[in-house]
Amino acid sequence: MAEGLAEGGTARAAAGGGEDLPPDRTPDPFEQVSAVADAVLYEGYLLYPYRRSSAKNRVRWQFGVLFPRDWVEADGPVVPGVSGSADSWYQQTECLLRIRQPGSASVRVRIRHLQMQRKQVEETREGRHHAVESLRTADGTTHLTFDEAVPREHEVEVPLDELLQDGHTVPVAAPAGVDVEPLPGDAGRVVRHRDEVRADTTVTAERLSDDLCRLRVRTTNTGPAPDPRTARDEALRRALIATHTLIGGDGVEFVSLTDPPTDLSALARSCRNEFTFPVLGGDDGHVLLSAPIILPDHPQVAPESPGDLHDAAEIDEILTLRTMLLTDEEKREARATDPRAAAILDRVDTMPQEVFERLHGAVRSLAPAAAVSPSPGAAVPASSAPGAAAPGALAPATLTLAGAAPMTPVLATSAAGAAAPMTSAPVTSARGTAVPVTPAPGTPTLVTPAPGVPDGVTPAAPVPGTAAPVTPAPATPVPGAPAPATPAPPAPVTPAPPESVPPAPTDRPAWWQEGADDGLSPATDTVLVDGVRLGGGSRVRLRPRGRGADAQDMFLDGRTAEVAAVFHDVDGSVHLAVTLDDDPAAELHTWYGRFHYFRPDELEPIEPAGSPDEPSAPAPAAAKALHMTDSETPAAEAE
Repeated sequence: MAEGLAEGGTARAAAGGGEDLPPDRTPDPFEQVSAVADAVLYEGYLLYPYRRSSAKNRVRWQFGVLFPRDWVEADGPVVPGVSGSADSWYQQTECLLRIRQPGSASVRVRIRHLQMQRKQVEETREGRHHAVESLRTADGTTHLTFDEAVPREHEVEVPLDELLQDGHTVPVAAPAGVDVEPLPGDAGRVVRHRDEVRADTTVTAERLSDDLCRLRVRTTNTGPAPDPRTARDEALRRALIATHTLIGGDGVEFVSLTDPPTDLSALARSCRNEFTFPVLGGDDGHVLLSAPIILPDHPQVAPESPGDLHDAAEIDEILTLRTMLLTDEEKREARATDPRAAAILDRVDTMPQEVFERLHGAVRSLAPAAAVSPSPGAAVPASSAPGAAAPGALAPATLTLAGAAPMTPVLATSAAGAAAPMTSAPVTSARGTAVPVTPAPGTPTLVTPAPGVPDGVTPAAPVPGTAAPVTPAPATPVPGAPAPATPAPPAPVTPAPPESVPPAPTDRPAWWQEGADDGLSPATDTVLVDGVRLGGGSRVRLRPRGRGADAQDMFLDGRTAEVAAVFHDVDGSVHLAVTLDDDPAAELHTWYGRFHYFRPDELEPIEPAGSPDEPSAPAPAAAKALHMTDSETPAAEAE
């Protein structure tokens, strides 16, 4: 088994290191997913504003944490699930493996995790060292006591035939250690202390057919457990943190569990993944990334991103701008907190303008628009339309954003030859919901003037090259035929009860204007759902949408929760912040303001929250809006 560490926070296998590959050696397939794997390894390691004093940086290590079993189950057994945000003592990956080279196929497994390292600052006084929280040396540098982490990797490669017979178990260990760094001027020292972390990884395989098997990788913390009353921060010293697994091999190919072939869908559903979820990595099916954070197949880090900000669910541009605006004192504290925070500040402060501009957005594809089939007598033929493109010219470009369907402008020409208002083809949001894009009421109609006709003048006769007005000829009755039926007037439409969706106020300022938030209070506002007003303290059952819902929210279907606040979005829609009833960290989430967000029509009231006649904030109850996850908070977290 090969094992190794690399300086600077990027772990590598000892074999190969960072040397150039020989001409006859193919690139390491794990390198295809190295950027994503590193992002998983350090996700949430340190969050904006990257200061030790920030509340969110006092509650750390939230993903893929494997504690000693006796400690984590002191109050009861862990509940298996694919979510890696729950503490556990083991992590299990199951996947389907196609055998392409029977007899010579092999499987390669790499376990990656962080080992907690306590950085203690000690001041020298009267010839002795005293532990302190902060120390400023004569050169003006501040040193802070803080918890760091060391990346660890463990790798094993086993012939597939051996796994099909007995399986293979290897130890996964991170040794204890102490490093001492003297500070200038004999002012003190920094002591970094690591406790031993012990675990085992067992790899087994089960044959399902001649060319198909199920692979299982199970990593278990086998170290001694601390006292059950030990605080979580102390127990973390013996835990594997941000644990995830890379799986590859020779003569094998992996099957997607999120989008399996039809004939393998039942077998894919039978795979049991606990506290992690595997997805295909790279450009083919030869690498699997099993992470405690739910990802899609073939995940990638945006090439525009210049470096890790340890918060991959947020927007690089926003975090970069906010980091730029930190005060000098805040930046000094961030630099003293952790070397990775100092690296982020250095990168932001020296970022070239062209690099920063790339963060604003990217066009992932640009292709000719598909031709629009005109309605009979309603549109001008392309060959005769004024200004028609020459043969071989490209049609209007189609803009495709990552995760969205192409949005192509469509200009509909009326029978009178004037262009109707411009609309767009339905746009599929990142959540998968089709949203028709139409002009807001009062938007001026886009009119294509006829060539040679001054503005404001209506031509008396059709202009050559434009569609002439179409006037239907009067029908000539046929002798003996029945008279045409007179169409019945349309049935009256009964509007929905007004109390189901309160009308949006017309006198409220736009969201960017002063006073837009006047009268809104997330903690006390309510919204009407099924005749019940929901607000802070209301209990609800979660019913995420069947299509277009966030992947993580779908796992919460049927769970009960408590409403913490009602947020009114800038587009006039409403989202309710909730905490899960059975979430052991619910109190923590409430403390630092981290919630799940759902639309009113995704919630079922469990008990009345007051009379329907009670006043509520003037906002629509269930306006159409994109769904938000717990990383898309309505208010940016500054602390």
